[in-house]
Amino acid sequence: MAAGGSSVLRAGMVGLGMIFDETYRPFFERAHVEGLWDRRFGALDIELSAVGTRTGKRAAAYKKSAGKNIADFKNFSGEQALEQLVATDVDLVCVATPDDRHFDSARKALEAGKHVIIEKPSVLSLRELDELVKLAHEKGVLAKVVYHKLLDPDHKKLRTLVADGVLTHINNGYCSLLEPKSISGSQFAEWITGRNPGTYVAVHYIKLIDFTFGGRLKTVTATGQRGLVGPKDGPTWDSVQMRMIYEHADGREAAYDIHTSWVTPNNFPGYVEQEVQFRFDNGVWNGHSRKRGVELTVEDRTPNELKTTINTHYNGTFLEPWEARSQRGYGIEVIERFVREVAYVEKGGPAADRADRLKEMRSLAYNDLAADRQVVAAVQALEAILEEAAQGHPDAVVSYDAETNKLTLSRPGNSQVRVLHPGQ
Repeated sequence: MAAGGSSVLRAGMVGLGMIFDETYRPFFERAHVEGLWDRRFGALDIELSAVGTRTGKRAAAYKKSAGKNIADFKNFSGEQALEQLVATDVDLVCVATPDDRHFDSARKALEAGKHVIIEKPSVLSLRELDELVKLAHEKGVLAKVVYHKLLDPDHKKLRTLVADGVLTHINNGYCSLLEPKSISGSQFAEWITGRNPGTYVAVHYIKLIDFTFGGRLKTVTATGQRGLVGPKDGPTWDSVQMRMIYEHADGREAAYDIHTSWVTPNNFPGYVEQEVQFRFDNGVWNGHSRKRGVELTVEDRTPNELKTTINTHYNGTFLEPWEARSQRGYGIEVIERFVREVAYVEKGGPAADRADRLKEMRSLAYNDLAADRQVVAAVQALEAILEEAAQGHPDAVVSYDAETNKLTLSRPGNSQVRVLHPGQ
């Protein structure tokens, strides 16, 4: 028991990059000072107990700068960092590494019996998803994925209107997310070779579509551009345009186009430019980050050091009216929500009822890995289509059978079908 009679939940963190700094760090710091309280599990101390990174330098610098705002966590680094981390007494592990390293980190944490939350995209293939879901059930723990945009007030309002029948039957949609060159050229330069912006950010909108509108994913097509981040005939993509076709229960289809890029000019006023339009039988929903209501200009500081268009809903630092400094937003809220779910499972009642609480938290389709199947299918399809294009075979089409979980790729002029996932 901790001071004051509260119990403790210990967390491990894998990866200490930009995502940690924007979302996990402010959550753990606030939770370290204030704790959490819920009438289901009472007062709870949250402790960042261990960190695993490749070099340990960022963790050491962070521990020094954070001081009393964070626990004196163990700093593991090198090839065995993950194994050392999961061997400690942490209750949950947060995975915020580059996306092609998610699976291995999550698998080892689940094998050790730890609850896990993974940054989007959860994994890059259905085989990996199946293995993690199976492991989580075998070990009796939660396996979750972060889709913070589902907590965006705009997106929550969209889903509310759909759920309440105000907007009826989606017909088609368009989504765009453009990021500056600094993303691919510096922030993510270490791991960007062979990657694409579609997998990294289109997945936000894939989940929004899948979760909000439902239906069955049928086909995925995609194209893209190369030549700025890497060679024009290489596997590293500057921009990606993908299309998904969904079929609804009444047999009608909906098409969704998602455009992503990480080579927008660094001084573009939107910095991260986001736009959605969804068209229904009886209405249209338009959302645009640059028209959200706030624009800022400060001489010699915007749009790089400070952003011209500000999304204070996602993550903002504030001086509260009562003079306290705070950092909050839906990017942080989604982390807290996961910790509350773990706390409810482990500390929300008698041990004999734990299985019921675990089942209840697994039923949350917004973040449970088992509910992420069509999103991962679309991600795997996109990766396969771009791989074919990089090998000189453009215009491939991937088909998904939601009933059998089978994923196949077809190429124009080629009668052979490539099986991406055999299904079950």
